[in-house]
Amino acid sequence: MFQSLVDKMSEAFKKFKGKGKLTEADVKAGMREIKLALLEADVNYKVVKDFIKTVTERAVGSEVLESLVPAQQVVKIVNEELCTLMGGTQSKLTISSKPPTIVMMVGLQGAGKTTHAAKLAGMYKKQGKRPLLVACDVYRPAAIKQLEVVGGQLDIPVFQLGDKVSPVEIAKQGVAHAVKYGHDMVFIDTAGRLHIDEDMMNELRDIKAELNPTEILLVVDAMTGQDAVNVAESFNNLLDVTGVVLTKMDGDTRGGAALSVRHVTGKPIKFVGTGEKLDMIEPFYPDRMASRILGMGDVLSLIEKAQQSFDEKQAAELERKMREQSFTLTDFLEQFKQIRGMGSIEQLVGMIPGVNANALKDVKVDERQLDRVEAIILSMTPTEREKPDIINASRKRRIAEGSGMKVEDVNRLLKQYDQMRQMMKKLSSMGMGGKRFGKRGMKLPF
Repeated sequence: MFQSLVDKMSEAFKKFKGKGKLTEADVKAGMREIKLALLEADVNYKVVKDFIKTVTERAVGSEVLESLVPAQQVVKIVNEELCTLMGGTQSKLTISSKPPTIVMMVGLQGAGKTTHAAKLAGMYKKQGKRPLLVACDVYRPAAIKQLEVVGGQLDIPVFQLGDKVSPVEIAKQGVAHAVKYGHDMVFIDTAGRLHIDEDMMNELRDIKAELNPTEILLVVDAMTGQDAVNVAESFNNLLDVTGVVLTKMDGDTRGGAALSVRHVTGKPIKFVGTGEKLDMIEPFYPDRMASRILGMGDVLSLIEKAQQSFDEKQAAELERKMREQSFTLTDFLEQFKQIRGMGSIEQLVGMIPGVNANALKDVKVDERQLDRVEAIILSMTPTEREKPDIINASRKRRIAEGSGMKVEDVNRLLKQYDQMRQMMKKLSSMGMGGKRFGKRGMKLPF
């Protein structure tokens, strides 16, 4: 996410490093680099111009020029202004005081409305809501079927009346169905076009007039760069949207849309899609995104992902096993599964502060290795998993054949397991077995 922009920002900040004092000329030279980095990232020109003006005015003040650590002060100012540019604080979805909360999803065809309607419904289902998906795209072939498929994968019901009924009538009956059957959230999947046209907008305005939705979320493909901002401006002028969902943020996007949409439309980015899987959607936090752009990582998101994936009872049980040094290969496998539940390894590494992105950009994490670990452990008998010390040469050959691996792969896994066990032994002897991870009290996952 934003890798090119992160790299260029890092280069720009090198202009300030190693200098005991900064002159106004130093600041302006560095700002030119930042300006170029933002323009190359496809950020709207007017947005860049205003941003650089604000940062420069602050950076040439006594706060920076007289500071003992001027480079850090400049980074701090850029971070604060980036955060402000993207909205300042997180903007949550409005929940209606009188159910159901009606969320109307709008946008161009191909932006990801159908998938992200389901992703949002799945997110709120996990929070105890009873969502309903309503299929109002009667034009795109298989759009209704696609919504039923993703709804089925998340065990969320889909209301549809086929493709012969008007979208306005489908939306109206869908909300009535939700009221009758106790659904407290309704996600309306509307039709998109390849470009904005009058018929499309009239239909969306009619649905809005009929339903008076709680939220109108504009789904924008972040990979379309500057065009994403133009689309957002057009939809907002015609529908007065309440928020934006940026999709495909995991792709080779330059980041311009995330930095421009809020400033141009005045409407907040509420969610970002970070991958193809149906759980890959996150609330948008301007401060965390600013930290990522400046290469500072995103510890809070990393902790939240871990908290969602790691079961508290399992963590407590593993903590006990760590203290008693009774950690088995079954437990080892469980750790791999829980780490995988947090998402792509590459995404997780990108959230760690201080990790050199340049050093990692050509490194591809082979997640199939985790499949191999699972296959090897599952090829062992329950006794072998509990007592790996009994695994001799003949057992290794049997395990290798059963998992489709080589004996060397089995040896490598056993060595990794032994190293982890030794590390736990040291931590336990140092009295760290009961330490908690982070301010929120999440225990170490091993």
